[in-house]
Amino acid sequence: MPPPDALPAVMTMITHTSGGPETMIAAQAPLPVPDALEVLIRVAAAGVNRPDVLQRSGAYPPPPGAHPGLGLEASGEVVAVGSEVTQFAVGDKVVALTNGGAYAEYVTAAQSQTLPWPRGLNAVQAAAIPETYFTVWANLFTLGRLQRGDSVLIHGGSSGIGVTALQLAHAFGATTYATVGTAAKRDACLALGATAVINYHEEDFGDAIRALTDKRGVDVVLDMVGAPYFARNLRCLAPDGRLVQIAFLHGSRVGEFDLLPIMMRRLTLTGSTLRARSAAQKGVIAKAVFDHVWPLLEEGLCLPVIHRVFKLADAADAHRLMEEGSHIGKIMLDVAA
Repeated sequence: MPPPDALPAVMTMITHTSGGPETMIAAQAPLPVPDALEVLIRVAAAGVNRPDVLQRSGAYPPPPGAHPGLGLEASGEVVAVGSEVTQFAVGDKVVALTNGGAYAEYVTAAQSQTLPWPRGLNAVQAAAIPETYFTVWANLFTLGRLQRGDSVLIHGGSSGIGVTALQLAHAFGATTYATVGTAAKRDACLALGATAVINYHEEDFGDAIRALTDKRGVDVVLDMVGAPYFARNLRCLAPDGRLVQIAFLHGSRVGEFDLLPIMMRRLTLTGSTLRARSAAQKGVIAKAVFDHVWPLLEEGLCLPVIHRVFKLADAADAHRLMEEGSHIGKIMLDVAA
């Protein structure tokens, strides 16, 4: 790799049009220039996440001001800094939650969304952290107020979000339950500390949770499925329980439902998206993750589960694998390969 004072004028990045994975191609593009509060990172590895697939398909356009390219997280080396950056210098190894464009050899990231590369992790592991760990912390621990001694049901327990949520919830003293669709995914979740795992093809998760908790229910439900699960999610909640919605893969509109259980059991319905938040808001999440999660990572705990790594030029195949849905954990791009 060239030294910082010999940065190229152009780079390779993945471009796309709205449609299937076949629209993704490697192309040449100008090197991005960091704004005053941004760093420029030579990308070592980048994560592949469900929002990338949705954006590529046309279902999740980037918010105003965001980079139109794919890729929301990266690890790498800082090769240039904006005029007002104070926390990082050229040569620092970092991980970052980007505002798009991480499927590339270089990407910019806000200083507030950038953190030191955790000691002991390789490039792929480091790049697998920002999108899922920021999302889980912001939703499960902040909005969901998960505490030691609580219980939580995590839907999609074998996904990138799911394995992160399972590990962090277990590490912070919660009892964890998960839903999955295959025996292999069930075994993976059990290995990550789940108390019980429910195969949604074989049993109703609402009935299963009621049985597993002696009819009490769980304190928190983390859901990314949406409308088809809504009524059963409420049924799974204990008094004062919290339903946290982070996606709606199968629809966001719920038909008529009875509000009375929410009032009688003092339930909280909440949720959030990450990408549309401001750099300052993401910075608050980044600091919390650094304070609470970085020590675990640097002890070798709660590490990302890596399913498969692709070269940057093979990003379309990475999207095909994600859409197939057989993966357990994270799908990654090795950009420096």
